[in-house]
Amino acid sequence: MDESGVDDWSPADNPYAIAVSEAQWALRDVELCVRRIHAGGEVVSGFDSRQIDARHLCFGLRQLLAAETLEQEALVDLGMDPQVGRALGQARKRFESSLPGITQIRNGLIHFESWSRGRGHGPQNQRVNAGDEPRDAARAFWGFRYDVTTDTVSMGPYQVNVTAAGKAASELVYSIHMAARAVDARNTADHRAAAAQVLTDAEVSCAPAGPVQVSVGFDGRVWLSLDSAAVTEEAERHRLSRRAVSALTGAGFGITSLGHFQADDPVLKLTAGQALRIEPRAARQTPAPGPHD
Repeated sequence: MDESGVDDWSPADNPYAIAVSEAQWALRDVELCVRRIHAGGEVVSGFDSRQIDARHLCFGLRQLLAAETLEQEALVDLGMDPQVGRALGQARKRFESSLPGITQIRNGLIHFESWSRGRGHGPQNQRVNAGDEPRDAARAFWGFRYDVTTDTVSMGPYQVNVTAAGKAASELVYSIHMAARAVDARNTADHRAAAAQVLTDAEVSCAPAGPVQVSVGFDGRVWLSLDSAAVTEEAERHRLSRRAVSALTGAGFGITSLGHFQADDPVLKLTAGQALRIEPRAARQTPAPGPHD
């Protein structure tokens, strides 16, 4: 692989994919915590492991909301159909409705140096502004614990059911993933249209009007192939293959074969009836940011 492409990679280039990746990591964190909490506690240096896992559960759940926020920002920047963002926003509302107060619980744990003194933002600040003493506000939003009899995590007035947390997390991650899939589908459609236009401009007839085919495969990638039944003479197939490959590579598209970064003798492969993948060079040189399938 071209090392210059690796060095040039940045997560800022594809935030919609980063959101999916981070959501997947957070979901695994949530799933692991739920499993360990329900499996029963063990004593770790005098601490019940369920209480430790309950804290990490809240951190992971709040990370999912951060991933949703990033996905929404990316959808806007990419000019996606607003309906995609609205559908994702509805999923976030369902998540927050299932887990009321999860943001405040997480904030209280993360910013204990402020919440323990009644100087936290949000509800504590509102109580103090309404006339409460900081020490009273601190007491009202304190006391984190997991209750095995109710399967709930609580902190002050907030409660989250652990079993419901696992289900809600899974559903939100699925919605983030589907929003990213919509981006991929649009990018693929644009990519296919651009490749077909290059061939048309080069007077290489594309299907359905011609034997050269530019299609989207089951893998979501764009493929170049010849309709062998429409062009029976090898010399003509070779001529069409050469013109198609030349037009696409001249326009900056990459040509790869299945399982290979570059296709060896792409003209000969296409002539022989093999399908070749069409991809922009920038896309070929961009490594995956993480597990986000």
